[in-house]
Amino acid sequence: MAKHYKRFFVIVADSAGVGEEPDAAKFGDVGSNTWAHAAESVGGLKVPFMEAMGIGELDDILGVKAIKDHKNAYSLRLRETSNGKDTMTGHWEMMGVNTQKPFQTFTDTGFPQELIDELEERTGHKIIGNYSASGTAILVELGEQQMKENSLIVYTSADSVLQIAAHEEVTGLDELYRCCEIAREICMRPEYLVGRVIARPYVGTNKNDFKRVGAHRHDYTVSPTGVTALDILKEKGLMVSAVGKIYDIFNGVGITKTIHTATNEEGMDEAIRQAKEEDWEGICFVNLVEFDSEFGHRRNAPGYAHCLEALDKRVGEFIKAMREDDVLMITADHGNDPTFHGTDHTREKVPLLIYSPSFENGRNLDERASFADIGSTILANFGLEKKPEMLGESIQEIFE
Repeated sequence: MAKHYKRFFVIVADSAGVGEEPDAAKFGDVGSNTWAHAAESVGGLKVPFMEAMGIGELDDILGVKAIKDHKNAYSLRLRETSNGKDTMTGHWEMMGVNTQKPFQTFTDTGFPQELIDELEERTGHKIIGNYSASGTAILVELGEQQMKENSLIVYTSADSVLQIAAHEEVTGLDELYRCCEIAREICMRPEYLVGRVIARPYVGTNKNDFKRVGAHRHDYTVSPTGVTALDILKEKGLMVSAVGKIYDIFNGVGITKTIHTATNEEGMDEAIRQAKEEDWEGICFVNLVEFDSEFGHRRNAPGYAHCLEALDKRVGEFIKAMREDDVLMITADHGNDPTFHGTDHTREKVPLLIYSPSFENGRNLDERASFADIGSTILANFGLEKKPEMLGESIQEIFE
């Protein structure tokens, strides 16, 4: 009789890819490898828990052994079917959606003048900025001007995102949110099609003490373009717990519970808490954003390496909290090689480490064609069928 598991914990190390995709040349990403190059930057990684699950079998990672005897874990690589290398595309594919029209980025040029002109006209505010920048750096550059003029600071990044910063007391939260709703409407058009619009309120009196107010950040996203595994799980009464920015990535669709976290540590704290304290059936879906936001985009390879080592310690804690009928899946949504040119994501395969105390035949498995095998495997576990248009095939080995 095939095994059945009660709780799945899917932990996404945002951007921790394991080497270029076959079509990496189309994206300018030949030679990228986030895990391997981060490891090289510090002379080798120390990740004993993920090493014991087989991460070293997926690529040559300095400091990490290829351990073949790991009966409690399956290790494999997944390729991306969708046409893109962004967070939303990757996460949506994990849950069955095939995205062939990628979201647009405006990293090098800023947003088209036509978009800016319409945003100014409809909001009644002057737009300043309109380039790719760090959210803290642009406040130093333009925050005082924004306060003086009651204008709006518009900026982007290597992601498909339009961010609007405004002072909480000068502009006001309600007004900032109103302007972001207008921007979201404009950015739904095919010629722009931006994945996220983000309200970035800040406080302070001058460039030396400006601070962003994370608690009042608001993301205006788009819903997945098709049915996801989360929708099917929710429809059948199973829990779909979203930790970190998962709720925003899916625009709340298919989610039954959400916990917003700002850091990797907070995300792992919540995952461990749910493993220890809560009795439920379904999925806890966790995004750990700092790999991408703090180290990948900022091209900080040693920081990225230390972040992987920090995750490994928390994985060790998580394992101790697991029950016999729990499954842990550690994966990524794209690459962001911190040694690569530019500051963009990189088109890479992702690792998938699947661990359970009850596994008996764990081993390295062949590479698979889609991230969606994650969602398909979870559906198969609960005896649920994916829709015909959904990607993915279940990883039957875990049910042996």
